[in-house]
Amino acid sequence: DLSIDAETIQLGERIGIGSYGEVHRGLWRGCEVAVKRFLDQDFSSALMQEFTAEVDLMRRLRHPNVVLLMGAVTTTPNLSIVTEYLHRGSLYKLLHKPQPPAIKAALSEQRRMRMALDVAKGMHYLHSCTPIIVHRDLKSPNLLVDKHWSVKVCDFGLSRMKNQTFLSSKSNAGTPEWMAPEVLRNEPSDEKSDVFSFGVIFWELCTLQEPWNGLNPMQVVGAVGFCGNRLAIPEAESEEARGICEDCWRGKARERPSFLEIQKRLRPLQGPIGGA
Repeated sequence: DLSIDAETIQLGERIGIGSYGEVHRGLWRGCEVAVKRFLDQDFSSALMQEFTAEVDLMRRLRHPNVVLLMGAVTTTPNLSIVTEYLHRGSLYKLLHKPQPPAIKAALSEQRRMRMALDVAKGMHYLHSCTPIIVHRDLKSPNLLVDKHWSVKVCDFGLSRMKNQTFLSSKSNAGTPEWMAPEVLRNEPSDEKSDVFSFGVIFWELCTLQEPWNGLNPMQVVGAVGFCGNRLAIPEAESEEARGICEDCWRGKARERPSFLEIQKRLRPLQGPIGGA
């Protein structure tokens, strides 16, 4: 049974806030968990059915690079999703927020290339599911890092419910920096939109820069969605890395590589990781 009784969860500090609610650290059956509690607790019965079906699907997924879902609280006013807790937080925070010198040193180029491979593996798994699971909101804030520096894809199961009321479209308007041009133009999209988003994440891992820093969301929509602009790849990047970014960012979705192909292209970039 996927239902978790709200009484059995000890809620701790708030560790994040997302488009659809708050994330708390918690304890459940002696295990550290992350608890995502929805702001909108007013689910219609149809939406409730969809929510439980979605959670049921997420619970069956098992992959070392996909965040593990433990279950869900399916009673109001505590509707929430319970997942494993990952100690190092989001990849976005690790790359772009001030970090102690030891953490900075640990994020060597080799480690970052390993992280890119982790994301490609997790996404290949989701894209290999039947029916296919398209993430639709793949971005570095949705990638979580465990204490061994493995990266896991998070928040994929809610993606198909994105067009429903309970995840207001505000969440989609919020982070166009990672979104494929066809998504920004509100055109039909498929799993190749996730590949475009991966290209942005790979660019972050290579450059340690924030995507489209200095542009507001509407400017990004215009630049990427309508003017065909792409992030600038520094001269210093290797041919292989540049090629991966450029191919992931192709305007025609069908010309973008699959995650299986991306994994193959990332393998030669892997090297031994020293340090922590």
